[in-house]
Amino acid sequence: MTDSWATIGVDLHLDVTGPGLRLGLTDALRQAVRTGRLAPGSRLPSSRTLAADLGIARNTVADAYAELVAEGWLTARQGSGTQVARRSAPRPVKKAVAVRRPVRRGPVHNLKPGSPDLASFPRTEWLKAARKSLLAAPNEAFGYGDPRGRIELRTALADYLARARGVYADPQRIVICSGFVHGLSLMGKVLRNRRVREVAVEAYGLDVHWDLLAEAGMRTPAMPFDAQGSRTEALTREGAVLMTPAHQFPVGIALSPARRAAVVDWARTSGGLILEDDYDGEFRYDRQPVGALQGLDPERVVYFGTASKSVAPGLRLAWMVAPQDVVGELTAAKGIHDLSSALDQLTLAEFITSGAYDRHVRGKRLRYRRRRDQLMAALAERAPDIRVHGIAAGLHAVLELPPGTESSVVQAAAWQGLALEGLSRFRHPDAAPGRDALVVGYGTPTDSAYPAALDALCRVLP
Repeated sequence: MTDSWATIGVDLHLDVTGPGLRLGLTDALRQAVRTGRLAPGSRLPSSRTLAADLGIARNTVADAYAELVAEGWLTARQGSGTQVARRSAPRPVKKAVAVRRPVRRGPVHNLKPGSPDLASFPRTEWLKAARKSLLAAPNEAFGYGDPRGRIELRTALADYLARARGVYADPQRIVICSGFVHGLSLMGKVLRNRRVREVAVEAYGLDVHWDLLAEAGMRTPAMPFDAQGSRTEALTREGAVLMTPAHQFPVGIALSPARRAAVVDWARTSGGLILEDDYDGEFRYDRQPVGALQGLDPERVVYFGTASKSVAPGLRLAWMVAPQDVVGELTAAKGIHDLSSALDQLTLAEFITSGAYDRHVRGKRLRYRRRRDQLMAALAERAPDIRVHGIAAGLHAVLELPPGTESSVVQAAAWQGLALEGLSRFRHPDAAPGRDALVVGYGTPTDSAYPAALDALCRVLP
C-alpha cells in the first residue's frame, strides 16, 4: 500500500553537493533562499517528504532545517510547517537625481484598422461552449491528433461556410491553423516546393504578407488597381495570386463580377492558384452578401477564413479550405507544428453548432453598422467635404483627403493622441502612387470610447 505521506507536500529541487549530506543540504537551501529562487513565505516540504525525495535520513533534513531557522533563513511554527523567513528589503542606495524627460505615452484613441472591439468578446457563451465541449471531449482529444485539426471543428466549419459564405468545404479539405499569417506561411512552403517563383498581390495590402512570401523565396509583383478592383487581366505566368475579393483591404471595394470570372479563368488556364483571404466576409451592411470566390472553382482556390474579426484575434484560430491536390501538401507542411489548442477548437465547434456563433455575428454586425453610421454622421456635420469610400461592409472606412495632406493629417492625429493610418501605409512598393486618404478602423474602440475618438478625428481633418 502506498504511504500516504508520499502523495502530499510540495516539490523542491536541490543540488546537494559537498563533503557531507547535512552540510551540503544546508548550503543548498541557504543558496536557494539567498538568490531568491525560494521567495520569502515559500513553504518547504516536510522533513519526511524531503528526506524521501532526496533519499537521505529524515534526521539529516531536520538538522538542516533547525540550523537555518537558527540563522534566520527559515521559520518553523507548529501547524504551519517550515517556510522561508520574510526579511525586510535592503535599503536602496541613493542615486543622483536624473533630469526628468517627458514620457512618450501610447495613443489615447485608436482608429487603426484590423482589430475588432475586444470588449465584446462573448465571455458567457464562450464559457458555456467550453464547458459543454470539454465534458463531451473524447480522451483522444487530449493527444496530438490530426495535423489538419479537430474533426469536430472541421465538420462545423464545413456546414457553416457552405451556408454563410457559399464555400464548397468538405471537412477532409479543411486545415485548421493559428491565424491567417500561419496559414499563409504554410501555403508559402507548398508553393516553394512547387517551384513557384512569383505570387501576384494587390496594389494595396499588408506588408507582413508580402514579406512572408518573399521570405519563402517568391517575388510579389503588384497588380494594377481601379474602381472595379484589381485588374486581373494583368496576370500572366505567376504561380499564384493573393486577393481579398469580397472586401478589398484596405480600399474596401468588392471585386467586380467580370474580374472574378477572369481570375478564375486565369487559374484554370495557367494552372495557378488563387489565395482568397476572406478576412471579414460576415460583416456587410448596405449591399447583398458577396459569396466567396472559392465557390466558382474549389479546385483552383485556397480559401482562408479566420475568427480574428468575428470573435477575437487572441484565439489564434483560422482555417484553410484547399483543393484536393493541395490539402495533402498543406498537411505535410504543417506537420506537428501547431499553435492552436485542441480545446479551443472544440469550443469553437460547439460555439458554431449551437447557433451561438451566428447570434454573435449578427449582434456584432448591428453594432459595427451603428458605429459606421456614427462616423458618417460626424463627418457630415463637421467635415462635409470629406468623401468616404468602402463603407458597405467591413470594419473600416477610407476617407479621401485633399492631395498632399495625408502625412500632415496623420502627424497631427499623433500629436493629439489619435492613432491613424494613411492609405499610403498599405501601398505596395511597386504600385503607382494613389490618392491621399485615411484608413479609419471603427471596430477597435469600446462603445464608451468611440464618441471621443470620432471627436478627435474630426478635429484633425482638413
